[in-house]
Formats: sequence, structure tokens, C-alpha cells
Amino acid sequence: MYKPSVNPWKSYRQIATQTAPPGQLILMLFDGALSSLERAKVGFTFTDPGERNVAIHNNLQKTVDIIRELNSSLNLEAGGDLAIMLRDLYLYFESRILQSNLKKSPIGLDEVAKHIKELRDAWAQMLVKENRPGAPVSDEWVNPDLRAA
Repeated sequence: MYKPSVNPWKSYRQIATQTAPPGQLILMLFDGALSSLERAKVGFTFTDPGERNVAIHNNLQKTVDIIRELNSSLNLEAGGDLAIMLRDLYLYFESRILQSNLKKSPIGLDEVAKHIKELRDAWAQMLVKENRPGAPVSDEWVNPDLRAA
């Protein structure tokens, strides 16, 4: 009898994303974008053209999907100038990644990864500060739909 294999890591990630608070979800998105960018960069080292193109395309497309999710999570009304700046930055990241994917060139990927890492680290630091007893928790710049998740 055929028994489908269960990927415990995939199951864990699915449960984690369904139960994580909004701030943690954003951190997970940053981590996912960095991971996909790293896998795409590895794809540029492949010598087989088919394998190379699939690895680059799939991972850069996944990165773009994550960046679009980060962008859609912004609450432009409550987030003010910061949310607008992040929206512009995410659109820039998306443009650079799409160019790299189209040209199958790694140019720009290190720049995007560097900026995403900086945002990720700042976000992680903010989460640590907010989780201290007595610290105010503010996620007002996050889209209300995401906060309700």
C-alpha cells in the first residue's frame, strides 16, 4: 500500500506560520527571502543550463513572492513615512530581482540581500525589545488583516 511521505520540516513550518504572531511572521518572511536569494545565488554556479535556469528562476520567483507579501503587509495609513519608504524599498527589491531573473545575472542580488538582512536584523531587534516585560507592543503599521491572523 502506498503511503505518502510526510516532510516533518514542511509540517513544522506550516504550523509555525499558522500560529505565529504578526511580528514573528514578518521575521519569517525576511528569513525566507534571504534563504531563497541564497539558493538562487547557488544556482548561478550550476553548469547544466537547465538545472541552472530552474534553480535561479524558482528561487528568485519565490523571493519576489515573499517581497510582495511583505509589501502587502504594510499599513500605509498608520505607518506614515516609514511604511511609504518600505513600500518603495520593496518595489525596488522586486525590480532588481526581476532584472536578475530575466537576464540570469546575479548582479543586484547581493545588494538586495544586504538590505533585506539589515531590515531583518532591525526587525528582530525590535521584537526582542517589545517582548520585554512592560515594553509597549506596537504593530500599528502592519496591515490590520495580518494582525488579525
